[in-house]
Amino acid sequence: MALILSLVTAIVYGAGDFFGGLSTKRSAVLTVVFASQLAGFGVLAIAAPLIGGTWILGDVLAGAGAGVFGALAIALLYRALSIGAMGIISPVTAVIAAALPAIYGLALGERPPAVALAGIVLALVAVVIVSFVRGPGQTARGLPEAMIAGVLFALFFIAFARTSPASGFWPLVGARTASFVAFGLAGLVTRTPLVPRADAWPTIAAAGVFDMLANVFYVLAVHTGYIAIVAVVSSLYPASTVALAGIVLHERLSRQQWVGVGCALVGIAAIATAR
Repeated sequence: MALILSLVTAIVYGAGDFFGGLSTKRSAVLTVVFASQLAGFGVLAIAAPLIGGTWILGDVLAGAGAGVFGALAIALLYRALSIGAMGIISPVTAVIAAALPAIYGLALGERPPAVALAGIVLALVAVVIVSFVRGPGQTARGLPEAMIAGVLFALFFIAFARTSPASGFWPLVGARTASFVAFGLAGLVTRTPLVPRADAWPTIAAAGVFDMLANVFYVLAVHTGYIAIVAVVSSLYPASTVALAGIVLHERLSRQQWVGVGCALVGIAAIATAR
């Protein structure tokens, strides 16, 4: 069940990233993140009562910390997606977000099979390929933001993995509240408009809804499986981002970049065999 939930998480995260990146091409990053966080509250309001859970202060605080990590990661990722090629930015973020939780597990004493360790190496090689081999007219724009976002997503995954299943979705409530308040204050301090134009709402709302749905599926998955499995399978989301970018935006990658993307996905799949 955890594997299926993780795969659904990956698909939904990828869709959210696509719409978030698309929205940031038209609106300020802070505007997109704040408004998408607001849209996600609707999903949480429906899901939380259905799942239930016990208020555990430590888990809610862990969720709040994860929310800040996740919101910063989303802001950086959306920025990267808006200025770089989605087919490159998304895999770079994903392999880092996948590898670090696996390394975290190793530090705690987990010993995945050799194929999973090989997957980590392959994933990191993929980062190098997609970062330095570019298609015609493409640049490295967005890569620093993508890499930092990957680290922050890894911290997000780890923080939620440390919460108790008994707390249900309360950590998500803490996460969304903290990120909403943080970006609301950031918008006020920087005097960035927090309410997007009417024509920008559809894609921004789609980004927020898909992001929160993915968070819901991730929490369900990580409470029923191992982080070394759930985090890395959830990081397969570039597949749906790349697919949507190709279909909607007609993005085309060079052959070398497809090799890099393929290495990233194979690497993540190999990491996911850790048990």
